[in-house]
Amino acid sequence: MNRSSLAGMIDHTLLRAFATEVEIRHLCEKARLYGFRAVSINPVWVSFCAKLLRDSKVGIDACVAFPLGAATARLKIEEARDAVQNGATEIDMVINIGALKSGYAQYVEKEISAVVKAVKDCPVKVILEASYLSDEEKTAVCKMSVRAGAAYVKTSTGFGSSGARVQDVKLMKSVVGDALGIKAAGGIRSYARAVQFIEAGATRIGTSAGVAILKDASDDEEEKQEHAHN
Repeated sequence: MNRSSLAGMIDHTLLRAFATEVEIRHLCEKARLYGFRAVSINPVWVSFCAKLLRDSKVGIDACVAFPLGAATARLKIEEARDAVQNGATEIDMVINIGALKSGYAQYVEKEISAVVKAVKDCPVKVILEASYLSDEEKTAVCKMSVRAGAAYVKTSTGFGSSGARVQDVKLMKSVVGDALGIKAAGGIRSYARAVQFIEAGATRIGTSAGVAILKDASDDEEEKQEHAHN
């Protein structure tokens, strides 16, 4: 895993409620400089980031019904549509966790499908918030996401009771195979940790520590080269 290929798997993230314009601008500058795959932001910042990154290859990843997933289906659809109209190139959507745990699996699947259809060719990542789900529920949502035409399943928001876990990525991979991508997010702050998730099956990494992870990767490469010469 070299530095540039790793950068191309990272969604550079700033989703704090109190993020300022200066911080969002800095996020975009770093994403452009390091060649990150996308910036992951709250929808209110989409048009601002789209302008800053319009002449770059960096995607605009809007997080919908974030972080609770407790909006109505209609609002999720409208929020996703609005984000795409403002320049979003990807949507990360939190499922209705309470509905799933109440036994309304059909509702959850219809909601995912409706958001996917609403944004047409814009890839949708379905956020499970895995720390709140049983393995059976995680498996069910992964199968729903495949049927609904989503592009990715994603472990977590980073705002739940725990972040990404390697065992969850392995489970998700065992269900979706190569049909969907897998995004690991929440608490991934080092190169070694990012590699663990990639080896488990993750194809994207969501993190606010992208720059530090790439520095770790560079240090690791230098160390290996040094050992090889010795």
